[in-house]
Amino acid sequence: MQTNELVPSVKKIQKRTMFGNKTTIANLSDVNQLNPQQWVVLHADYLFTYAIARLNNEELAKDMVQETFLAALERMAQFKGNSSERTWLTAILKNKVVDVYRKNASRLGQKNNVKEAGQGQQDFFNPEDGHWNATHQPKEFGIEQDPVINKEFNQILQKCMQKLPALWLSVFTMKHIDDESTANICTELKVSAANFWVIVHRAKLNLRACLQKNWI
Repeated sequence: MQTNELVPSVKKIQKRTMFGNKTTIANLSDVNQLNPQQWVVLHADYLFTYAIARLNNEELAKDMVQETFLAALERMAQFKGNSSERTWLTAILKNKVVDVYRKNASRLGQKNNVKEAGQGQQDFFNPEDGHWNATHQPKEFGIEQDPVINKEFNQILQKCMQKLPALWLSVFTMKHIDDESTANICTELKVSAANFWVIVHRAKLNLRACLQKNWI
């Protein structure tokens, strides 16, 4: 993503924040050691990469980055300096991404997603521990030693993830990219623990099938 794509929006945000709160950004930066004038240059690409990996939607990822900068400007007085500027911005973005997940889960409803996810999963996983059974154990993808191949693999993986239903993608991303706890995911997305594991298993099946078709 070109960082200059965000500059006009951020400038408008800065102007609104300065005059709306009657506080200059420069003064707040002096107090809290933040440097919002450099946010786009220093952090936009990183935040966009974070967002696109979790949303698989370029335009939505850009919007989330812009909204993160807006929210950060409005909350500058709350920054305590206990973390780095980037860590603080990423935490704001993470909350916004979770909001998107939550809206998707609420809008789509869970009944059909879970019912569809549950079909046939018992044929692929051990009921005792939820791991792949011997018959359906995924093949090796052979990506460990070659960075170029690994990059190509990740591109295909992202495309495969785009094909997942929104709720499945939300659950899978929070579990396997953000390493969120099962309890937290269930709370945030309002799914039961049983339904959570059904969705995770079915998402794995879909991703495996897509990867084996497009990669192996």
